[in-house]
Amino acid sequence: MNIFTAILVFVVVWWLIWFIALPIGVKTSENVKIGNTESAPDKPRLLLKASITTFLSLIIAGIILYLIKSGVFSIID
Repeated sequence: MNIFTAILVFVVVWWLIWFIALPIGVKTSENVKIGNTESAPDKPRLLLKASITTFLSLIIAGIILYLIKSGVFSIID
């Protein structure tokens, strides 16, 4: 396994967790301003979600890479 595989696994896991985390805790604004839609989030907290996503992705990608390296499952037959 090379570094490209490790980066690819991390990126795929990161995006999956990112799309799962985006709708968590989103609340719409009570006071809708002119030009905004009613469904626009009030405080999306994207930096917090990106930080948590990166941390979880490192752990999950590490577990996946460990399982690949140890031979529990293989990506190449």
